[in-house]
Amino acid sequence: MLAHQEMFPTPQQVHPSVNSKWKRLLDIIGALVGLTIVGILIIPVAIAIQLDNPGPIFYSQIRCGLYGRTFRIWKFRSMIVGADKLKHLVSNQAKGNIFKNRNDPRITRVGKFLRKTSLDEFPQFWNVLKGEMSLVGTRPPTVDEVMEYESHHFQRLLVKPGITGEWQANGRSHVEDFEDIVKLDLAYQEKWSCFYDILLICKTIAAVFNKQGAY
Repeated sequence: MLAHQEMFPTPQQVHPSVNSKWKRLLDIIGALVGLTIVGILIIPVAIAIQLDNPGPIFYSQIRCGLYGRTFRIWKFRSMIVGADKLKHLVSNQAKGNIFKNRNDPRITRVGKFLRKTSLDEFPQFWNVLKGEMSLVGTRPPTVDEVMEYESHHFQRLLVKPGITGEWQANGRSHVEDFEDIVKLDLAYQEKWSCFYDILLICKTIAAVFNKQGAY
């Protein structure tokens, strides 16, 4: 737990999605389907990654989840080996506590395809199955991002982080101002229902197939 735990709600004030059995059931079903797809794709994806930039198939990073609790997130590697150490050489084109660069030179050729199709996110279904993430929620921030949060930013951590969410479904990478992301995350918390989760999942799938906004 991060040092800002006093900003999080008491157990009586938790967001209803946190303890929803229907949301958890949807997560488990979705995670099992997603991991089945991962099992089918892992060999060709692994070969493509190795031919393009030899190294680990998976990339992992410590992120902050519900109430700021840290966990290790998993993705297919879309950047060159050692990309984290080169981050300081790449300019941040986003505003606020989020990092984005439309032409990040660390992204490999295969990585661009994986990101465009969101296939790089598929290993996160393992995080969903473990209960660390949900199919739908907020983008899980890095520890250094959270350390720069202002008071109102912590409200976005009152629900589980998701593979997709309000801003991914309705803007994806076109949303580059962190304050706009926070507004979308808080709007999701207000509108949340299991049906709304299903709607956002459908919108995300449509956005991916239409190749809208990812880089």
